[in-house]
Amino acid sequence: MSGGRPRRWGWHRLTPAAAERLVADAHVRRGDLVVDIGAGTGAITEQLLRRGARVIAVELHPVRHAALVERFCGDDVVVVRADATDLRLPRRAFRVVANPPFATTTAVLSRLMAPGSRLRDAHLVLERAAAERWALGRAPGAGRWQRDFDVRLGRGIPRHHFVPPPPVACAELVVRRRG
Repeated sequence: MSGGRPRRWGWHRLTPAAAERLVADAHVRRGDLVVDIGAGTGAITEQLLRRGARVIAVELHPVRHAALVERFCGDDVVVVRADATDLRLPRRAFRVVANPPFATTTAVLSRLMAPGSRLRDAHLVLERAAAERWALGRAPGAGRWQRDFDVRLGRGIPRHHFVPPPPVACAELVVRRRG
């Protein structure tokens, strides 16, 4: 609880077909270490596993976290209950394919592209306006992270590819380490 009000869990999960397309766009390969931030009940995690990735599924919501643990028990998945804005990143090279909570966009991207991060690339589903701001280099710290990362706007993701549909247009943001 914050300020006496219950915490709101806005959640717009990708349909299985949209999760499959996102993972295909990322060209995930067998053995890749991939972080799924805001994993929900595992639509993206499932597709990552089908491609042979080793997955760190991050989910804060207690019921969805428990569902992830139950669903992927014994698979090549580590399920972490953590806030996307306070995520400890892997110490070795990793990738991100995720539909993080929209409210965490700046915190997540700032953390992923911080000095010392071992991020190779990321394919993130974001509000289109936020994705455009980052792709145009108008986001916080652009002068710093643009030295190390190329950031571009990916394909638009129609609202009907979410349940429930979000109130705003969405797009994929693609981040790649230079060199």
